[in-house]
Amino acid sequence: MKKYVFALPAAVLLMQPAAQAQQYPNKPIRFIISFGPGSASDALARIAGQELTATMGQPVIVMPKPGADGALSALEVKRANADGYTFLFGTNSSLAVVPNMRKEVPYDVMKDFTPVTYLGDNTFFVVVHPSVPAKSLSELIAHAKANPKLLNYAAGNTFALVGTALFANNNGLSMQAVTFKSEPDALVDLLSGRIHLMFSTSTIAGPQVREGKLRVLATTLAERSPLMPDVPSFPETGQAKFPIGPWFALMGPAGMPRDIVARMNKEMVATLAKPAIKEAMLRHGFMAKSSTPEALASHMKDQLAIWKTALKSAGVEPQ
Repeated sequence: MKKYVFALPAAVLLMQPAAQAQQYPNKPIRFIISFGPGSASDALARIAGQELTATMGQPVIVMPKPGADGALSALEVKRANADGYTFLFGTNSSLAVVPNMRKEVPYDVMKDFTPVTYLGDNTFFVVVHPSVPAKSLSELIAHAKANPKLLNYAAGNTFALVGTALFANNNGLSMQAVTFKSEPDALVDLLSGRIHLMFSTSTIAGPQVREGKLRVLATTLAERSPLMPDVPSFPETGQAKFPIGPWFALMGPAGMPRDIVARMNKEMVATLAKPAIKEAMLRHGFMAKSSTPEALASHMKDQLAIWKTALKSAGVEPQ
């Protein structure tokens, strides 16, 4: 009898991973995003979440946790149970910029999270208020040089902050940064004319450009965007290829079971491959891409180094 008493728990333990995989998910899943309602992160997470709700049989709830350049959302996920019900729908802000901008970093990106999949890249445009007398990027540069410190720019996320500072430094411009919690907040002041220009996603700026409330001058991409095919890319305007770009990734807390990581990776990869999902995301300037967890981990390591160099070139010091 003793032989069987000892054998039974071992058999049960061997069955647990398979049982977990079959039972998962059995309650709602949370996607924690770094920016507020109406942001590109919010729109993209909801598109993906609605599809996953249908395919996984449990609601995917999008929960904004804005503030501190995405650090608050990352900390929320870092502290969560690693049971597959809380994920960071993260961006370069929380995963590459915060670790380089803080003297006291609140988390270790490579140790405190479990990579699930790359999600894709976002498109940014340079937009100005109509009061700015510039109809091209070269005219904007000339105007800013002729009027040092006259222009200010909105930073509703870290890419906008670092990207615009890098653009200004590369062209010898003196402009003032005004930071906001999110892009929608920044848009209010841009539309009023209190802010002169902004590096913005098409989610935020697109409708305003189409209505003539803002003027678009260029995209930071290396090539034109299908969303605004008449808008030149940075290289077309004589600017060097931009060294940084906005990207998204799905992360869980450290220690997430491998079978759950594999399940979520499989579901998200399938979601991002669907033409309807790709098209819906592209309307927000987002080019959906997926990866293995291992490829995402490698990408994140590379991006930490790239953003460190970009921040230094932009003159942004750790705080």
